[in-house]
Amino acid sequence: MPGHPVHAFELFGIKFFEDQSEIDAEAVIVDPQPYFVAFSVTEGSTVEATLRNASALLADENEPASGAAGLIAKARGDYRRLLAALYGEGYYGGSVSIRIGGVEAANLAPDTNLPDPVDVTIAITAGPIFRFANVTIVNQAPPTNDPDDQVDLPVMRGFGAGEVARSSVVLRAEELALEAWRELGYAKAEIVSRDVVADHATNSVDATITVNPGRQAFFGPIAVSGTRDMNPDFVAQQTGLAVGQEYDPDDVRRAQKRLDRLEVFRSARLEAAQSIGADGLLPYDLIVEELPGRRFGLGATYSTIDGLGLEGYHLWRNLFGQAERLRLDARIASIAWPIDTAQFDYFVGGTFTKPGFYHPDVDLVAAVSAERTIYPTYTETSASGRLGLTWFFSDELTFNGGANFKRAQFEDNFGTRDFATAGVYAGVIFDSRDSSVDPTEGWYAAGNVEPYYDFIYGNTGLRVEAEARTYFGFGEDDPFVVAGRIKGGALIGPDLSEIPPDKLFFAGGGGSVRGYGFKSIGVDDGTGIVTGGRYLLEASLEARAKVTEDIGVVGFVDGGYVAADVFPGIEDLRLGAGVGLRYYTGLGPLRLDVAVPLNKRASDSDYAIYAGIGQAF
Repeated sequence: MPGHPVHAFELFGIKFFEDQSEIDAEAVIVDPQPYFVAFSVTEGSTVEATLRNASALLADENEPASGAAGLIAKARGDYRRLLAALYGEGYYGGSVSIRIGGVEAANLAPDTNLPDPVDVTIAITAGPIFRFANVTIVNQAPPTNDPDDQVDLPVMRGFGAGEVARSSVVLRAEELALEAWRELGYAKAEIVSRDVVADHATNSVDATITVNPGRQAFFGPIAVSGTRDMNPDFVAQQTGLAVGQEYDPDDVRRAQKRLDRLEVFRSARLEAAQSIGADGLLPYDLIVEELPGRRFGLGATYSTIDGLGLEGYHLWRNLFGQAERLRLDARIASIAWPIDTAQFDYFVGGTFTKPGFYHPDVDLVAAVSAERTIYPTYTETSASGRLGLTWFFSDELTFNGGANFKRAQFEDNFGTRDFATAGVYAGVIFDSRDSSVDPTEGWYAAGNVEPYYDFIYGNTGLRVEAEARTYFGFGEDDPFVVAGRIKGGALIGPDLSEIPPDKLFFAGGGGSVRGYGFKSIGVDDGTGIVTGGRYLLEASLEARAKVTEDIGVVGFVDGGYVAADVFPGIEDLRLGAGVGLRYYTGLGPLRLDVAVPLNKRASDSDYAIYAGIGQAF
């Protein structure tokens, strides 16, 4: 059979082969039929690469087909796939020939006897490239001044006269046309016709898309099903979708994120009714599946300087039917050899979270904790509590604020001192990263302000801290990433001897300046005694590269200043540099970093090794 000519209408709704039993033959015949493929395209490497990627025969060449019938079915499927790939590149006048043992695959019967192995020849003539001549969208949505509802015009995505007539552009134009109407509240907008005509005499394509926007819709009642322990009224309320509110797909996406943030559902799916009611309301079904009420986890960290850390938690979900969470955490760290329990760090704490506190986007958070931690520069024994609110203002912006209290005893170079501090805090986080554990693009910025009062010394203080991170990915799927981080802090208050060490700033460690011990970089009084400082400045630069799909390497340099009253000279800047290995998993990359201090002090180690989950920042 000769090569098959390509016609534009065949891509849009017309099947190439009506006999589905031929396509399914591969699933029922398991007699191995090996084959090898010769592939050729007349139009060069760019089109050839696309067509090669579309061919199942090529992709599965190393796996025998399921008998002759399976190979013939695979070849007939390749006609469809290859023609669609040609349309996708704007070629509507080409031909595809697939021969098995010298015979066109479309002419072979499923029970044909074939050699073992058999040669398969794929020969494609792409023909001339086609361009749009006339493009029309009937009933295009009117423009809007609301930036949240604005959608790119199809012409901005290639649907215009003179542009290459790629089939994907037509399909994308339909999506944009529907999206524009839906952003205006027309939830059931639909494509009622698509007329695509290729003129082979002029190598041009005329395309007309007709949209029926339907009626404007407003959110109707939400029927919740699948709840076991959750209160269904609370679940519906937590979507934030009010009856009578104008339909907006952005509100539906935001509702889905609110449900996911509850952390009580294995799945939660919002489904709109088939049609808008006579009252203009669009009802929704919310189908959920709850997670088990409890879970626990274990973890570990290690560095050659700070030793081994073991931690665990127990989480109770949905305590009272409204997704309340109680999480208990415990940690033992600084485990080194030889074992000395007097040098261990201990921590235990609990956090209670009440989602939907007066608003679906606001959580009430209460936390208490107690710890004994030995840092390189001081030892802390303390108990603390915190009560605050977290407001998820948008997908990228989060605010938090509240009050805290801490009773602590510190042992450091100033002696043994007791503090009892109370204060308030307010913070903001902007996060546009594409991932929190392995970002390749976007920004992260956080700031926090904390005024406090110390009841024992009668002092007031103000602590301010800010951090920014950014990421730039390069190449297809971003195998190369350059990441940067900068952090600063300042403390206004009394003399250093009357400030709790945990309010002062230190640097060093796996999330700070690698190569130095955790919180080992502070203010040196000139005699080798190190305390915390009023001011902090840190920066990191990291280059990440994926060697394979699962393995990556990293090179980095970190730097940090800590100062008492004014920033010291450049000789007091602590620099660390090193390399790292990443093993990528579904939960995030496993991290192993080796760092050396570039301007080490006598008390610093020659190197440090850090292990953990997720990128360093």
